[in-house]
Amino acid sequence: MTVRVRIAPSPTGLLHVGNARAALFNWLFARHTGGTFILRIDDTDLARSENEYEEDVLTGLGWLGLDWDEGVGVGGPYGTYRQSDRLDRYAEVAGLLLAAGDAYYCFCTPSELDERRKEAQAQGRPPGYDGRCRLLGDAEAGRRQEQGEAAVIRLAVPRPGVTTFDDIVRDEVRFDHDAIDDFVLVRSDGSPTYHLASTVDDVDYQITHVARGEDLLSSTPKHILITGAMGGSVPTYAHLPLLFGPDGKKLSKRHGDVSLKAYRDGGFLPEAMFNYMCLLGWSYEAETTVFTREQAIERFDLSAVSKNAAIFDPEKLEWMNGVYIRALDPADFIDRAFPLVEDELGRELSGAEREQVVALGPLVQERVKLLTEVPEMMTFLFEGALSYDETSWRKVMETETTPSALDAAIDRLTAVGEWVAADIEAELRAMLDELELNARKGLQPIRVATTGSTVSPPLFETLEVLGREVTLHRLRAARAKL
Repeated sequence: MTVRVRIAPSPTGLLHVGNARAALFNWLFARHTGGTFILRIDDTDLARSENEYEEDVLTGLGWLGLDWDEGVGVGGPYGTYRQSDRLDRYAEVAGLLLAAGDAYYCFCTPSELDERRKEAQAQGRPPGYDGRCRLLGDAEAGRRQEQGEAAVIRLAVPRPGVTTFDDIVRDEVRFDHDAIDDFVLVRSDGSPTYHLASTVDDVDYQITHVARGEDLLSSTPKHILITGAMGGSVPTYAHLPLLFGPDGKKLSKRHGDVSLKAYRDGGFLPEAMFNYMCLLGWSYEAETTVFTREQAIERFDLSAVSKNAAIFDPEKLEWMNGVYIRALDPADFIDRAFPLVEDELGRELSGAEREQVVALGPLVQERVKLLTEVPEMMTFLFEGALSYDETSWRKVMETETTPSALDAAIDRLTAVGEWVAADIEAELRAMLDELELNARKGLQPIRVATTGSTVSPPLFETLEVLGREVTLHRLRAARAKL
C-alpha cells in the first residue's frame, strides 16, 4: 500500500502554526514512507475564503520546504484539489446516501431546534438533534419539499451502535452512538458541511492516513460513518496533540504570534522553524534537539508522536534560530543581510558600504537571534543613519566622567598609527589606565558616540570598520552635544 496523506487548510485566515505543524508531520510521514503528500484547499466557505489566504498557505509551506506531490498548484488526477470545484460531487454523494436510506431530509427550523435544545438541557438530556424528521416517510418529505419548505440533509446514524477505531497516537478510541446526533451533511442552501466534503475528498483521493489535530477527534466517528455509508475504505487516523503556550493553556494570540507568516516576517530562518516544529509532539532522540531535514525524514514515525500537549515556546524558538544563524556560512549570512539593511535604509548600498557590511558581518552573526536584529546592528555604519538611543544617551553620556573620556579618546585615536582593531584597543586601554576609569565608564561613551546605542558589535572591531575619519567625526560631534 502506498501511503497517501493530505493537509487541507481553509483559506479563511493566515496559516496557523498548528496547521503548519500538522502539514509538517504529514510531509515527514510521506517522505519517510515513500508516500504521497497532497495539498487540498477546503474553500467551501465561499463568503470567508480569500485568495490572499490561499496564497499565504502556498507561500508558508514553500518557505518551510514542504513540497507536495499532488494538489493546488501542481495538479494531479483529481482536478484542482479545491473543494469549491467539487460541489456537484458532494451533492451526488448526498443523493446516493438519501436513496440508500443512509440519510434523510430534516425540515426542523433553527428556532424549533433551539427550543428543543434548551428543553433537553433543562431535563438533563443530551442537547443534540432528537431525530424527529427521521420518522418522516419519503412521500411526506417529498410533499414538504414541493411546498418549498427549507430542509437540510442529515446522516441516519445507526442506533444502537458504537464506532471504534485504532488511532496511531491515541490507541483504541470508542464513540457510543448515543453521543452522536444525526448530524447535518448538506445545509438548507445546498452547501456541504465540513464533515461531508472532507470525507468525500478523503475517499475519492484514496487517502490512507489522516493525521490532524486532536481538536478534530470528535469529528472522526462521523467521518468513519460517512465513509462506511459510501462503501469507502476507512483511513488510519492519528490525532496530533494540541499546541499550548508556556503557561499550559491552548495556544492563542495572548501568547503572541500564532500565524506562520509572523515568523516568516519576524527574522526566523525556515531551517530553524522546521527543526523546532518537528519537536512539537515528537522528538528525534532525548539528547538531540538540533538536527537536519534529512535526519528528521529518516527517523520520523507517527507512532512516536506524544499524546501530551506540545508546548510552543517562543523563547526556545529564538534560541534555536540563533543556533541556526551562527551555523550559516558567512557568505550566506551576508547575502541575507544585504536586503534587510537596504530595506531599513530605503536605498541600495554602494560598493564601499557593501564592503563594510561584509567586514562587520561575522561580528553581527555571532550576536543576533533574529534576522530582523541585523539592520539595527549595521545601519549605524552609514552616513546619515546614526541616531542616538535616548535611553543609552541619558544613561551613559550624561555622567561627569564622559567629557574627559571622549576628549582622551579623540586624542588617543588621532595618534593611532595603523587603523586596526588591535592598535585601537591598545590606545583605548591605555586611556582607561591613564584616567583610572573602568570599561563601563570609559568605553561605553565611545560606543554610544559612534554607534548610537549601548548595544552594538564589539567596539574595537566596529571602530576599525567605521574608519578613522568617521570615528573621530562622531566622537567630536557627541562631545559637542554634551
